[in-house]
Amino acid sequence: MAFLIPPLESIKPANGAKSSLGQRIKPLAASAIPLVACLYVAVVILFPALSVVVQAFAKGVGPFLQNFESEDLRSALRLTLITACIAVPANTIFGLAAATAIARKQFRGKALLLSVIDLPFSISPVVVGLMLVLLYSPTHGLFGDLVNSLGWKIIFSTPGIVLATIIVTFPFMAREVIPLLEEEGWEQEEAAKTLGANDWQVFWKVTLPSVRWAALYGLILTTARALGEFGAVSVVSGNIASQTQTLPLFVEDAYKQYHTELAFGAALVLGGVAIVSLLLKLLVEHLTEYAMNNSLTVVRLETGIHQSAAIRLYE
Repeated sequence: MAFLIPPLESIKPANGAKSSLGQRIKPLAASAIPLVACLYVAVVILFPALSVVVQAFAKGVGPFLQNFESEDLRSALRLTLITACIAVPANTIFGLAAATAIARKQFRGKALLLSVIDLPFSISPVVVGLMLVLLYSPTHGLFGDLVNSLGWKIIFSTPGIVLATIIVTFPFMAREVIPLLEEEGWEQEEAAKTLGANDWQVFWKVTLPSVRWAALYGLILTTARALGEFGAVSVVSGNIASQTQTLPLFVEDAYKQYHTELAFGAALVLGGVAIVSLLLKLLVEHLTEYAMNNSLTVVRLETGIHQSAAIRLYE
């Protein structure tokens, strides 16, 4: 019996069903990925945030406003604002100085300084608080004798809370400004110095305006983190009501004491601060993008003017 083998050119794979199935799956996958992402964000962020709002206004607006008559809540809010008002300017000054030094100068220990700046990103805030306790505790701290001899009280007091907040939040400003300074270079600063400007004039009139949006962005992040810091502050403060209790600690303590309306009201205040910080962050990003587009437009116009002038010169 003879078998006829068809040529290879005439053999066509039966991929019609597979191709049609693939064409059906691709649109489903393209629509399912955003749906899964939105569902994940809703479950992780949106639903818990909405539950805080619902619980805060569960008994109406009047009881919600009455929560702010609590002296413990006012004291916690006052201490939180005092801490932020000290930590944020300190980190702003340090961040701008460190960013300028790192981006503009070459010196020994530059890599070490960058590592130290990034250190709070890599360790737990609770560990930061524990380190402060091991350093400044009046009973068993490394500098305990010095603290006692000077009559200072750092641990379980406001200075310890401020110090812990400064350590946790100081990377934000420097890390926002350093990349922008490295990208822009130092030609403008050198030109200003050749015109007779001193270092302070160069920083105030040339360097700072060029990084103002990055500095504002870092300022927003620093403020938001300072207002909401919990881990390091909980270790060094002692969580004493009306004395060393910040607003995040007050939320935890009120919830443990079954004062749910008070706890959710304070949590809503922190959530409002987070929303305001997010809106300011989006505004700064929009203004930064707008400023960059304007600068590109100016550069293109100047380039076109120079090109046209060169063409006329050669003509």
